[in-house]
Amino acid sequence: MAASELYTKFARVWIPDPEEVWKSAELLKDYKPGDKVLLLHLEEGKDLEYCLDPKTKELPHLRNPDILVGENDLTALSYLHEPAVLHNLRVRFIDSKLIYTYCGIVLVAINPYEQLPIYGEDIINAYSGQNMGDMDPHIFAVAEEAYKQMARDERNQSIIVSGESGAGKTVSAKYAMRYFATVSGSTSEANVEEKVLASNPIMESIGNAKTTRNDNSSRFGKYIEIGFDKRYRIIGANMRTYLLEKSRVVFQAEEERNYHIFYQLCASAKSPEFKMLQLGDANFFHYTKQGGSPVIEGVDDAKEMAHTRQACTLLGISESYQMGIFRILAGILHLGNVGFTSRDSDSCTVPPKHEPLTIFCDLMGVDYEEMCHWLCHRKLATATETYIKPISKLQATNARDALAKHIYAKLFTWIVDHVNQALHSAIKQHSFIGVLDIYGFETFEINSFEQFCINYANEKLQQQFNMHVFKLEQEEYMKEQIPWTLIDFYDNQPCINLIESKMGILDLLDEECKMPKGTDDTWAQKLYNTHLNKCALFEKPRLSNKAFIVQHFADKVEYQCEGFLEKNKDTVFEEQIKVLKSSKFKMLPELFQDDEKAISPTSATSSGRTLLTRMPAKLNKGRPGQAAKEHKKTVGHQFRNSLHLLMDTLNATTPHYVRCIKPNDFKFPFTFDEKRAVQQLRACGVLETIRISAAGFPSRWTYQEFFSRYRVLMKQKDVLSDRKQTCKNVLEKLILDKDKYQFGKTKIFFRAGQVAYLEKLRADKLRAACIRIQKTIRGWLLRKKYLRMRKAAITVQRYVRGYQAWCYATFLRRTKAATIVQKYWHRYVVHRRYEITRAATVVLQSHLRGYLARNRYRKILREHKAVIVQKWVRGWLARTHYKRSMHAIIYLQCCFRRMMAKRELKKLKIEARSVEHYKKLHIGMENKIMQLQRKVDEQNKDYKCLVEKLAHLEAIYNTETEKLRSDLERLHLSEEEAKVATKRVLNLQEEIAKLRKDLEQTRSEKKSIEESADRYRQETEQLVSNLKEENTLLKQEKETLNHLIVEQAKKMTETMEKKLIEETKQLELDLNDERLRYQNLLNEFSRLEERYDDLKEEMTLMVNVPKPGHKRTDSTHSSNESEYTFSSEFAETEDTPWRTEEPSEKKVPLDMSLFLKLQKRVTELEQEKQVLQDELDRKEEQVLRSKAKEEEGPPIRGAELEYESLKRQELESENKKLKNELNELRKALSEKGAPEVTAPGAPAYRVLMEQLTSVSEELDVRKEEVLILRSQLVSQKEAIQPKNTMTDSIILLEDVQKMKDKGEIAQAYIGLKETNRLLESQLQSQKRSHDSEAEALRGEIQSLKEENNRQQQLLAQNLQLPPEARIEASLQHEITRLTNENLYFEELCTDDPKKYQSYRISLYKRMIDLMEQLEKQDKTVRKLKKQLKVFAKKIGELEVGQMESISPGQIIDEPIRPVNIPRKEKDFQGMLEYKKEDEQKLVKNLILELKPRGVAVNLIPGLPAYILFMCVRHADYLNDDQKVRSLLTSTINSIKKVLKKRGDDFETVSFWLSNTCRFLHCLKQYSGEEGFMKHNTSRQNEHCLTNFDLAEYRQVLSDLAIQIYQQLVRVLENILQPMIVSGMLEHETIQGMSGVKPTGLRKRTSSIADEGAYTLDSIIQQLNSFHSVMCQHGMDPELIKQVVKQMFYIVGAVTLNNLLLRKDVCSWSKGMQIRYNVSQLEEWLRDKNLMNSGAKETLEPLIQAAQLLQVKKKTDEDAEAICSMCNALTTLQIVKVLFLYTPVHEFEERVSASFIRTIQMRLRDRKDSPQLLMDAKHTFPVTFPFNPSSLALETIQIPASLGLGFISRV
Repeated sequence: MAASELYTKFARVWIPDPEEVWKSAELLKDYKPGDKVLLLHLEEGKDLEYCLDPKTKELPHLRNPDILVGENDLTALSYLHEPAVLHNLRVRFIDSKLIYTYCGIVLVAINPYEQLPIYGEDIINAYSGQNMGDMDPHIFAVAEEAYKQMARDERNQSIIVSGESGAGKTVSAKYAMRYFATVSGSTSEANVEEKVLASNPIMESIGNAKTTRNDNSSRFGKYIEIGFDKRYRIIGANMRTYLLEKSRVVFQAEEERNYHIFYQLCASAKSPEFKMLQLGDANFFHYTKQGGSPVIEGVDDAKEMAHTRQACTLLGISESYQMGIFRILAGILHLGNVGFTSRDSDSCTVPPKHEPLTIFCDLMGVDYEEMCHWLCHRKLATATETYIKPISKLQATNARDALAKHIYAKLFTWIVDHVNQALHSAIKQHSFIGVLDIYGFETFEINSFEQFCINYANEKLQQQFNMHVFKLEQEEYMKEQIPWTLIDFYDNQPCINLIESKMGILDLLDEECKMPKGTDDTWAQKLYNTHLNKCALFEKPRLSNKAFIVQHFADKVEYQCEGFLEKNKDTVFEEQIKVLKSSKFKMLPELFQDDEKAISPTSATSSGRTLLTRMPAKLNKGRPGQAAKEHKKTVGHQFRNSLHLLMDTLNATTPHYVRCIKPNDFKFPFTFDEKRAVQQLRACGVLETIRISAAGFPSRWTYQEFFSRYRVLMKQKDVLSDRKQTCKNVLEKLILDKDKYQFGKTKIFFRAGQVAYLEKLRADKLRAACIRIQKTIRGWLLRKKYLRMRKAAITVQRYVRGYQAWCYATFLRRTKAATIVQKYWHRYVVHRRYEITRAATVVLQSHLRGYLARNRYRKILREHKAVIVQKWVRGWLARTHYKRSMHAIIYLQCCFRRMMAKRELKKLKIEARSVEHYKKLHIGMENKIMQLQRKVDEQNKDYKCLVEKLAHLEAIYNTETEKLRSDLERLHLSEEEAKVATKRVLNLQEEIAKLRKDLEQTRSEKKSIEESADRYRQETEQLVSNLKEENTLLKQEKETLNHLIVEQAKKMTETMEKKLIEETKQLELDLNDERLRYQNLLNEFSRLEERYDDLKEEMTLMVNVPKPGHKRTDSTHSSNESEYTFSSEFAETEDTPWRTEEPSEKKVPLDMSLFLKLQKRVTELEQEKQVLQDELDRKEEQVLRSKAKEEEGPPIRGAELEYESLKRQELESENKKLKNELNELRKALSEKGAPEVTAPGAPAYRVLMEQLTSVSEELDVRKEEVLILRSQLVSQKEAIQPKNTMTDSIILLEDVQKMKDKGEIAQAYIGLKETNRLLESQLQSQKRSHDSEAEALRGEIQSLKEENNRQQQLLAQNLQLPPEARIEASLQHEITRLTNENLYFEELCTDDPKKYQSYRISLYKRMIDLMEQLEKQDKTVRKLKKQLKVFAKKIGELEVGQMESISPGQIIDEPIRPVNIPRKEKDFQGMLEYKKEDEQKLVKNLILELKPRGVAVNLIPGLPAYILFMCVRHADYLNDDQKVRSLLTSTINSIKKVLKKRGDDFETVSFWLSNTCRFLHCLKQYSGEEGFMKHNTSRQNEHCLTNFDLAEYRQVLSDLAIQIYQQLVRVLENILQPMIVSGMLEHETIQGMSGVKPTGLRKRTSSIADEGAYTLDSIIQQLNSFHSVMCQHGMDPELIKQVVKQMFYIVGAVTLNNLLLRKDVCSWSKGMQIRYNVSQLEEWLRDKNLMNSGAKETLEPLIQAAQLLQVKKKTDEDAEAICSMCNALTTLQIVKVLFLYTPVHEFEERVSASFIRTIQMRLRDRKDSPQLLMDAKHTFPVTFPFNPSSLALETIQIPASLGLGFISRV
């Protein structure tokens, strides 16, 4: 496709601009060939007509699509030209705050003028081991690439750092060296990497200075070679320096400084050690005040001086040599203050006793007169004579400055030499990486000799750079088998020839320096004559005859000839040098030695140390006293030779380029000046790289990436199985011009602009597809809407028509119905009218009659009512008058009382103000309240009585009224009679009148009573109300006080709770920190232990090989044995002979210091043992004395021991008797019995077998009882003797040693006497009780003996009886015994009922035990009978054919020998017994040679731990502390050996972590401590350890478990690390979500193309594998949760760290991928039931980062939402993600800078970590919660596969 076709409407272009260099514009119409003007629309809103160049007709540069802007590599841009590069750098620097960008093989570094958090060790670890294209551009990526290529290609490397002054070259070189020092480390203990880094402050102090462009500008070039050994670890370094700017020592421009070291000295002048230097303020010295800027803002020169001295000390420069250096530097400052006075125009002199010169001579140790003379004179030598000629003042000043420069240059060289000696290594250097920190291209208003040399060096470097880029391009094309076409690039060889060839500028300069009267003017004329008009690169300025112009690769530079000859000669008067050589100050002559090296400050001699390859040319320049041939070497000649040597070195290495750019001249942070940037880009060769790339095929895609990106441009039929052929077919259709692309072996190469064209096609296709989708969807929506409306219309029509039909039918029905209704209605109306007329007539009649009757009735009633109304009105008037009167009286009373109350209130208020009244009031208030309460209660009682009386009167009144009513009713009934008997009526009326009077009287009485009651009620209520008011006041005061108290209490409780919560949290954090610190120390200890073992093994290999068969004990064994042992006497006494028995010739070489320490410790222990033994003897004597004094009887414990010993003796005697009887019985049977009698089937034989079975059972029971009694005796002896002797003696010994004062001893003696008296009284009481108990026990023993004899007799009798009779006899005997006991205890019941009751209870228990024993015996008998039958049958079959040939004696013995009758299964105690000599075999089979996989699959989890613990239990049971200690120590050491040998195998580490934890839990579970026995069964509690407290070993095992856990985490990390980035970030779990963007030369390894790359499924499969292995090994669930949490933390941290360092993965689609991947991990947690393990919380930062990539990022609400959402991310991480956010698709938008500033403002108060990356190496502190086992130890079986046949169960 032609380039002109891309200039269509809305296409964006770049046009030149004088201010912004390049400005963006948009085409308003399509460009057509032949157009001379382009109509453009600028971004600021203006329209512009852009005229094309009529000659070249070049169109403006096209702008790249927005999706490509901000790329990591400039070569990934579709259009490669200057504006695209500038814009991409600006966007990355300003918008994304990214200072590093790749440009092909070049790393462009822009100085941010701000400290950035991107250089910490976490960043170094993140870049270590990564491919260069896999991470964002960084100086560490370049360093890693160099380090990797050195190791991979076995070729030396170089990192070339260049740029202007102030661009950051020195800092970049420093960070590169820091990376090498951190990643590689050193082979020796001398910390070579620290020394390499320590050389930086020294070289900066003596070689760096402040300039107008940079506060720390390097004024010399240096090339540091960092040497590596065969394992690629740093062994040393070497430094070469180039062209020190000596003129700065004597002159500084305005706002500049001299070298830093001078100002550091002046700032430290007041230090005691610097007083002899007689220094002062920097403004006092001529050489430090010329610039007028002695102080750098933000820099403390005194502190920098301390850093410089510290670095010198680290590099081995002694204090004396350091003071010598400072002495020489101080002398230079004083020399600068030496002044001259003119005597005439040709001579001058130094003022007499000139103080600066005096100080200079004192410091330098030279003669004052001699130095004064030669400063004002010089020696001229001719062929015949030597003249001493005075010089003028100007010449003397110049000579003084030349001497100062020469001294400083020599000192600089001396320091560099000794830094190199300190960095030199005796180990042979295998390879090196060189770091070149050299000045960039310089052009100023006045350019002199220094700028000429600098630009000459840059010409050479640029030539080498161009050739290297050209070579790489050629190699790439040849590798991909693309036709090679010669690329035209700028070759600066003509410029180099102009400078360095024969008759070149340098050659003519050297020739002019040899001329006696050569001047700068004559040299300029020679230049004009030689090169002007002959060389196109050489020009002469129009207005000057003392300057020349050279056309360099970057720009034209005009050089002023003045000073060239003087600087090239660098002359110093020889006589002045001779004076300095004769100095008494030893160090000064060393600087001017010609042939021999200066003495090293770090060693006495320098023999045997040869410097690494150094550049001697510059270091020897201008040394007076050399041969005449040496004097001919000028500065230019030396610089040319050193430059050639440097180029040879660089050409022999693989170069890596870092180009530093200075963004502005004002040192403003993140401010980009386009003009300055373009100048530097042109000068440093970045644009040349772009031009070379653009000339060929700059855009390169792999076939898979091209297919993934442009699949949308293909049709289905175009897609083939072969991706390569598919891409070829598609490209031939899309781009018709085949010259625009080439097909390589693995990549497709595109010309410039073709990717943009493909992107345009892709965008158009996607846009067309979007339009088609929108069209289809909109049509479908409208169609759906139309169908919905049509269906609705039909439905409405149907219902309307139906409604109309229904209305018509209704009308017809109503018409018919109306006619029928009318018919019936007419009939009804007529009938109704008749009925109404008739009814009206009847009603009128009835109403008229009623009206007359009612009128009559109303008249009578009205008269009656009038009488009643009059009566009630009169009564009401009287009552109203009475109430008004009463109300007025009450009101007057109230007013009067209120007035009196107010007066009283005033008095009370006055009294209440006094404290005394308040106290009195409160003191009597309770009594008053109680009295008032009593009065209220009494008045309530009176009131109740009155109410009762009133109720009684009311009841009487009611009864009377009822009577009256009944009378009235009777009167009404007898009204007719009353009419007849009027007299009777009158009488009745009189009675009624009387009754009415009585009623009135009762009413008046009732009324008076009610009034009195009301008055009383009002008074009481008033009183109660007053009391209530007082009470309420008191209550209110009380409530206020209570409220205050409650509030204060609440506040105090809240504050206390808050403090408690905060303190708890702080304590938890401190605990976790302490736990983490402790575990880190354990980790470091294990690492040092492993290192010690490795060194020990190396030492054994280096010394003589031991004899065959010798086995050296592991170092950890000895260390652990000495560190974790019990302080027991048995251990000492038993261990010593064992050690002495070891043959002397088999001993390995011992560490003498350790041996002496152990010997000393042994002697101390022996002394302590002797003291304890003496104390023990003394206490035993005291005990014997106390026993002798006792007369009443033995102590209680002695009686018990005697009883138990007697019981044991009796049992043993019984066992002997039983054995004797058994032997006699056998003899009798063998002597008397016939063969048929003793045959297996005979009755005698059966009786014998049964008897033998019962006897053997009895014997086993007796044996067990004996063992139990013996163990009890041993424990009782230990409880009596050690407790009373050992511990007491130790305590007493300690107390006696502490109590050295006589008074204390006397007090202690008195206290002991009192305690002895108390103990004696207690002992007497115990003796008395003991006697009674002893008598009872003796009687019981006697009865038991009788019972035993009786039992034996019965047994002998029963043996003679048949089995049935034997059972009956035993039952009969038991019944008899029980009846006898019952009779005895019945008699006892009458004497002592309590004893009888206890006897009854014991009897019931015994009966229950007997029943259980009987059931067991029945089962055993049945079992043995079956076995006897089987054996008898077998024996009978065997003896059928052999009876005749066998002798009688054999017949007797034969049945007994083969018939091994199985006895009852023993009740195992859960212990394992082994011999001491089998311990190593046990450890070997159970630990060293055990395969975890077989154990995990076939056996119970934790079996080795259970076996080891059961062995420990047996040793504890035997009270053998030596055996316990030896077994535990061997176990720990063996586990360490296994882990050291197979420590990288996850299965092994997991297996031993599980078993170590189980062993630890067993030690806790069976320790006997109550806290660990809560979940034990009673049987498990019986298995607890009895003799030893193994708490110390529990701590050792806990530490071992922590070490194993940390090793497990390391194994996990090593396995998961390669999977995480590929599986979590790069792999497309959701296919098609992530768009592939074009990449540059540093192509990232694509997970799409690499089918073998790790995916999320790989991670989940690995997690499943880890989880299943841990579950198979029986690891504790809580420990599994902690391991899973650590795994998820590693996944989250590594993923987030890579996200923060990779711009290409910070997009919306990648956020979707990450969230999906995290959801899959959460699903895995749910499947494994591990959601409560805390693992999900460790992924929270990653989840929030993914959400941050997906949320909207525009408005303030979005900013608020982000701030509240991202609480697990730090501010740096949030801002970094926003800066890195990159659109992958057209619909995405970049995050604006204003939005990021808003986020920063909102988060400025958040206190979080300053680290950008998460610590991926962080390990959570592990805990081992106690997890008891429910497994019974006695049930554990030892499989034969373990090879532990030498162990027996106990």
